[in-house]
Amino acid sequence: MRILAAVAAASVLPVAVFRFVDPPTSAFMLRYRLASLVGDAPPLRQEWVDWDEISPAAKLAVVASEDQKFIEHSGFDLDAIRQAWTHNEEGRRLRGGSTISQQLAKNLFLWPERSWLRKGLEAWFTLWVEVLWPKRRILEVYLNVVEFGPGIFGVGAAAQTLFGMPASQLDPRQAALLAAVLPNPHRFSAASPSPYVRARGMWIQVQMSRLAGAGSLDDL
Repeated sequence: MRILAAVAAASVLPVAVFRFVDPPTSAFMLRYRLASLVGDAPPLRQEWVDWDEISPAAKLAVVASEDQKFIEHSGFDLDAIRQAWTHNEEGRRLRGGSTISQQLAKNLFLWPERSWLRKGLEAWFTLWVEVLWPKRRILEVYLNVVEFGPGIFGVGAAAQTLFGMPASQLDPRQAALLAAVLPNPHRFSAASPSPYVRARGMWIQVQMSRLAGAGSLDDL
């Protein structure tokens, strides 16, 4: 019992530390680096960008695309989870119901393959991220560790690599295209968007306009 308690406490420590210290890397970045050692992959690019240096459009785009109840929930969107479960039970292509908080927990601490073990650990880390971090910090770290293209981690590297500008200058269209590729950044490109990515980007911009009326994420 003491061993389990010690392991649980140790797992919470990095969550507490990263509340104040910018993560130097993530589990997904480490996985990418290891894979690149044995394969032909682009070099990893990542540049930390503080909250105030991220375009408001980029913040709004990922919320509009990935988790429109981000401000309201406590880490888990039960309605989205139920809808995803029903969708998957009907035998259609698998769809997730993960919130930004859950995606952050997975990207920062875990691995991508689906399993009950990973989902359980994801829920554990999500719980502590929501308890220990404010929403602003969750969104800031998420935007800095999520992959926007092969080896392109974080909105800073994505803005520079794909659009040749700092993250602070991303406009709504560019931000929406970046958010549009998040379901599969190794298949989709924000720099050379397919018809699907362009259409999804336009849908995200509509959602951004709707959400903008509810207030600014910079007020978090």
